[in-house]
Amino acid sequence: MRAYAALVALLSAIAFAEDATFALRHLTPETALKAAQAALAKCRADGYQVSVAIVDRGGLTQVLLRDRYAGPHTVDVSINKAWSAVSFRTKTGDIEKASRPGEAMAGIRHFPRLVAVGGGLMIEAGGSLLGGIGVSGAPGGDADEACAKAGLNAIADSLEF
Repeated sequence: MRAYAALVALLSAIAFAEDATFALRHLTPETALKAAQAALAKCRADGYQVSVAIVDRGGLTQVLLRDRYAGPHTVDVSINKAWSAVSFRTKTGDIEKASRPGEAMAGIRHFPRLVAVGGGLMIEAGGSLLGGIGVSGAPGGDADEACAKAGLNAIADSLEF
């Protein structure tokens, strides 16, 4: 009987054990570039000179495009918007609202690299975080976000899984 109980306990432990590794999905460089190009094209069509960054799920820059007249600050801001969206797992426009002075999360504005301005979005598919897109240079976070959404829309069909 003891042997049976020990066998049941062992089999139960094996059944509930977690895997020691896990798989991650990543954007291909071609897909990341397609998203960045679509975002840049949308902003150009709207008359804005911007920078667009795509970061992977770890926040590392995968693609960066800067239009010819985009300000030099837009490079770092676009990268950091994408990084902020990935790091905080939310769009940067929502971070802006949640971190206003007097709000409970106001202190996060002091984090290095955090950009609490619209224009940074997560890239997700099938319940997985794949990366982030950040746009900087349009007049206001809402315009930056509209361009970022155009980038996401350009790759949406290829991400569904």
